Amino acid sequence: MTVRLNPDLLPNLLISIQQSKMNEATATNQMASGRSVNQPSEDPAATAALVRNHDQSAQDEQFLKNLNNLRGRFQVADSTMSNIVQVMTRAVTLGTEGANGTLSSTDRQALAGEVLGLLKQTLGLANASYQGAFLFGGTAVNSQPFTLDPATNAVTYSGNSKTTSIQLTTGNFTNANVPGDQLFLNSSGSVFGSLQNLYSALVSGNNVDTAVTEVSSALKQLGTQRVFYGNVLNQINLSESFLNQDKVNLGEQENGLVGADLAAVVANYSQAEVANQATISAAGRILGQKTLLDYMV
Repeated sequence: MTVRLNPDLLPNLLISIQQSKMNEATATNQMASGRSVNQPSEDPAATAALVRNHDQSAQDEQFLKNLNNLRGRFQVADSTMSNIVQVMTRAVTLGTEGANGTLSSTDRQALAGEVLGLLKQTLGLANASYQGAFLFGGTAVNSQPFTLDPATNAVTYSGNSKTTSIQLTTGNFTNANVPGDQLFLNSSGSVFGSLQNLYSALVSGNNVDTAVTEVSSALKQLGTQRVFYGNVLNQINLSESFLNQDKVNLGEQENGLVGADLAAVVANYSQAEVANQATISAAGRILGQKTLLDYMV
């Protein structure tokens, strides 16, 4: 059997030294970053999956920002509705008191004055805004939706009856508003109309009971409409919980894709270091040997 010896081992040794140095550097980077993949070329498949992971995480983050803004808007709207409910409840109390036949005209006028104050207070609440956008004007968010005619105490609506929707999570949409005419000028019970009629009834002393019934009907329909805001706030909370959990899951997925096994990385580093030292030692011995040419003088 013929044994062939490589007469020039130096290039192979240099390649071995370079490889062991690369292995050391890779292990060092993995220990420093805690990641098994620091360059796309190290694992193209894992890198592609990681890109998708980061895209989903960024989408979740944007949804969470949207939800935070939407929550603020709906909390202000719901609080405004709560205040109007209190105003209407007070109006019912005043109307009931004014319906007492023994009440003097002066007393009724005083009650009427307070009801007019409640009407104007409701007007201010119905023109509430959030971050510069009016809440109850339909999609006409840049102009005040309700105006009071001081001569007749009639309220006019300059908004529209349109609604918009917003995406809470992927594929999950909800309405983002209720038009002001549906809330406060509803045919099933008009907030402004009933307050105006109650004021007129107290001033004249006629049909106060009927006016109180109208206010009660408007209060009831207002409570029905207000449920919308509570439902959306619940949806926002549920969506936020889902998105936060999805971000946790994505983090775990990312760790599974590129997270480094530190025990294995340390072992790889030690092996690369030992291999590098052994190769350098072997190269030193080879370079230190004399050849036949050294004796041919």
